[in-house]
Amino acid sequence: MALLTRLTRFLNLSSTKEAIVQNLFWAVLGKIVSLLSGLLVGIIVARYLGPEQYGLMDYVISYVFLFQSFAIFGLDGIEIREEARGHEPFPVIIGTAFTLKVVLAMIFMAAVIITSWFMEADGYTTLLVAVYSLSIVFNTLGVIRNYFTAIVQNEYVVKAEIARTLIGIVIKVALLLCHASLTIFMVAYMFDFVLVASGYVMAYRSKVGRIRDWRFDADVARYLLRESFPLLLTNVAVIVYQRIDHVMIGQMIDKVAVGYYSVASRFVEVLIYIPMMLAQTITPVLVSARERSEQEYIHKGQQFMNLSLWSSFLVAGLTSLLSYWVVRYTFGTEYLPAVAVLQVLSFKAASVALSNTAGAMLVTEGLQRWAILRDGLGCIVCVVLNYLLLPRYGIMAAAFVAIASNVAAGYLADALIPAYRHLFVRQTKALLLGWRDMAHVLDLFKRN
Repeated sequence: MALLTRLTRFLNLSSTKEAIVQNLFWAVLGKIVSLLSGLLVGIIVARYLGPEQYGLMDYVISYVFLFQSFAIFGLDGIEIREEARGHEPFPVIIGTAFTLKVVLAMIFMAAVIITSWFMEADGYTTLLVAVYSLSIVFNTLGVIRNYFTAIVQNEYVVKAEIARTLIGIVIKVALLLCHASLTIFMVAYMFDFVLVASGYVMAYRSKVGRIRDWRFDADVARYLLRESFPLLLTNVAVIVYQRIDHVMIGQMIDKVAVGYYSVASRFVEVLIYIPMMLAQTITPVLVSARERSEQEYIHKGQQFMNLSLWSSFLVAGLTSLLSYWVVRYTFGTEYLPAVAVLQVLSFKAASVALSNTAGAMLVTEGLQRWAILRDGLGCIVCVVLNYLLLPRYGIMAAAFVAIASNVAAGYLADALIPAYRHLFVRQTKALLLGWRDMAHVLDLFKRN
């Protein structure tokens, strides 16, 4: 952290820009720690539990996660926006958002248990779902994280998340040494949410004040719900086509297949972070370029798209080639059926890059109002194709469908939506000719 402070001072940044850089640093650090620790813990737990039990655990987590997206209701982004604006006292905004989330959490916690009871043939799966569904309730304290994000102070919540991660690793290793059952491991994964919620509360009480000062306001509640509803539709559509495949595999094939598929997904989550981080890094550059010149913006935007897409292609290709050794020497020989899935699924990173780069540009251009159509198409393609292909082709079908869903949402949809057709043209250029810009990375950060 001292090195980061010296660097920002050396660059002679304003106090505002220095805060933004430090906030980005903590956000990136938190995400990297989360991804790598998730992969490490996943390897340890998967090797211990075996494909069937590990698949069941991943199925439960994915199933609950679908309902959690409804419980969030798109409130996070609106809460951050309103707290950053400062039009209402922040204790009113955070208190109102928290109350709404608690009510929604209780509703969807009940919904996830009831639907599991009717859908699952065995009561044990429903028991695990009920245990892990408590995470929906503890996730409501994410309103504190949103507040620190709004005031550009991610440092405090990221420290809490890193502490949660380290403690969680110690707990899971201890459970492994004690030969704990799957049920106990499920409790441990739910307890991660208790740990991070406690960390958020401690950070808030230390840096801001008392939680008892939060206040609920009915008018503010109606406003937050009205503003967040469009984001709910978008967020749910994205989460469905990103996670529904795990649930459908568990329902239509078996939990062992979920185990193999989730192993491949663990590595792909790390690959996908590359284009996502690149989009976050380059967006301010695109905004500045557009303010100076439309021509410069178009030029840098095309370079950005080319770089993101083809660097993802390269990383995905390398992962695909090394997939046997990657799976063999991490998760072990029990999970070798995941190799073929990883060979295909790794290219999901390229499809995400194609979608995210266009997504960053449509936000820069203020065209995000039509994003629900993109994500809705991806959701429909994912569900329909998995329903038709999973029974015949198994988890390999899910790997191809995952890529097809991203291509449909982030590329084909742009051709169908009139406001996005110029992005479709740029994406097509990137696919055909983008490899030529790989040697000009630094040009993105230079003024014409």
